[in-house]
Amino acid sequence: MARGAKIALGGEGGQGVQSVAGILSEAAYEEGFEALYIPNFGVEQRGGVSVAYVQISDEPIGSPKFKTGDIVVALSDRAVYRTKKYVGPNTVFVYDAGIQGVEDGIPQNAAKVLAIPAVQVAKEELHPRVFNVVILGAIIAATKVVSMDKIKDALEKKLGYKFEQDPSLRELNFKALQRGAELVQQGLV
Repeated sequence: MARGAKIALGGEGGQGVQSVAGILSEAAYEEGFEALYIPNFGVEQRGGVSVAYVQISDEPIGSPKFKTGDIVVALSDRAVYRTKKYVGPNTVFVYDAGIQGVEDGIPQNAAKVLAIPAVQVAKEELHPRVFNVVILGAIIAATKVVSMDKIKDALEKKLGYKFEQDPSLRELNFKALQRGAELVQQGLV
């Protein structure tokens, strides 16, 4: 049986959905997996719903498309509605717990629904800009598809130039990863 994951991530343009998908793909590739990442942008770069599709497998990936994800992540209210079509009975659906008014959009057919307080944790404990990295840590803990070390390496590769300019950003992002993983591991979601 193949090891891997089909992941759909959705959010508003500017929330870092595509960056998270790229980091996931990079980490999977560096860990020896086949990895495929397909971005899907709305007509607007900022303000439109952006969806990223990531496939990770230890076998060749036959098609870039998939109907049902193993994990589906929504970072905004519109993304909840846009991504729920990728949810099936074996899917883990992850969304930010601070999203209001989407109760009717939360898929009832998911194997598990995780409401991650990523925005709240980022604002209160870290920095608002790293809420998507909190979600990334939660994805890693929920799927265990790639190691935290490889995710850190991929983050370093993506943001290393910023880390060199301000070394505290490295520690901040790594704390955000760990905090997201802890939320899943402690069952607080």
